[in-house]
Amino acid sequence: MRKLLGLACTCLLVLSMSTIGHAAEWVQTWGAAPLPPSAAMGPFPATPEFANQTIRQTIRVSVGGPRVRLRLSNEYGTKPLTIGAVRVALADEKGNVRSGTSRQVLFSGKPTASVPPGSPYLSDPIDLPVSALSSLSISIYVPDDTGPCTCHATGLQTAFVSDAGDFTDKAFTPARTMEFRAFLSGIEVETAGAGRALVVVGDSISDGAGSTLDANQRWPDHLANRLNAKGAPGWGVVNMGISGNRVLGDGAGESALARFDRDVLSTAGVKMVILFEGVNDLGISYGRFEGEMAEVVKSLASNKATAESMIAGYRQLIARARARGLKVLAATILPYGGAMYYSEEGEAVRQAINTWIRTGGEVDGVLDFDAVVRDPAKPNQIKDGFHSGDYLHGSDAGYAAMAASVDLSLFK
Repeated sequence: MRKLLGLACTCLLVLSMSTIGHAAEWVQTWGAAPLPPSAAMGPFPATPEFANQTIRQTIRVSVGGPRVRLRLSNEYGTKPLTIGAVRVALADEKGNVRSGTSRQVLFSGKPTASVPPGSPYLSDPIDLPVSALSSLSISIYVPDDTGPCTCHATGLQTAFVSDAGDFTDKAFTPARTMEFRAFLSGIEVETAGAGRALVVVGDSISDGAGSTLDANQRWPDHLANRLNAKGAPGWGVVNMGISGNRVLGDGAGESALARFDRDVLSTAGVKMVILFEGVNDLGISYGRFEGEMAEVVKSLASNKATAESMIAGYRQLIARARARGLKVLAATILPYGGAMYYSEEGEAVRQAINTWIRTGGEVDGVLDFDAVVRDPAKPNQIKDGFHSGDYLHGSDAGYAAMAASVDLSLFK
């Protein structure tokens, strides 16, 4: 009898250890950094607000899993955000809901939620198997006046906004479309302990400005394609680029230094960060502006971007990442000659920063995007075909070339 009890206990212990070794973990598979509301300026629209409307958004995940959960955000709201209903479904390449896949999203077992101002909000787990690089359709119904939303401005994906009513479980003719990511800042998937997330901290170049709408042509999208196809599956690629963002100063969102804990260190399953930011610090510090933009830039230019101050900023981010056990990669700043805020002073600082990134030995790997896209005849410019026409942002081809240059052995 004692032998049988001992054998049973041994079997239970082995089973327990096996279960622990393969415990399910949550890994972020997609992200969009939240931004504070802003007024309209030039071609940029004001932050939208909603009341008694349904917002349907399409996102593409990077890594898959048997269950998902959503991270909503009211982090810049000034009052509670009432969520009336949310549904998530698999989507086809055009964003259409795949029949039979729509699932109700619950919060503490309930279909509604009140998200406090200043807060993110996680949903309950949803039994919906998701494949790597597949798309989800997410419909959010907000019954009350939201005020200007906590949104991500450069979504580069068409979202659909209904007339009055809850259309989360049905098709609707949109009252309008937009490219904002509204109230949705992350998607997580459940993995069997093998998933890992890498977070890209960047500006509009990582945000995908200049790439084709609804086509997932940002360079982090191309990197996710490569990781899944060839060398290192299981990496969630979380793009936390913000158009206009800077390392040292607020303006278009909080600075990289200010938002790093939220946008990187709080990411589920994070194991690596890619630092790729700085051109806006240089442009705002040294560019020459006129008219309305001159006043805006003057209010932002208090943090002068010298090589010393920028490198000190990067070192802060590296130290904070390493304290959490993260691997750190850094990308060189792209050439920006011909852009509206280019200057020779800023170019000299860019060269000094890039030399430090390449030779300083302070990061675990270097992504030399400058070398990939620069024009050999004019090395302070992006070569033709690799920029979108403004000499600042990539084209689809430029972003693809940047991702293709990444050494996948860094991700093993």
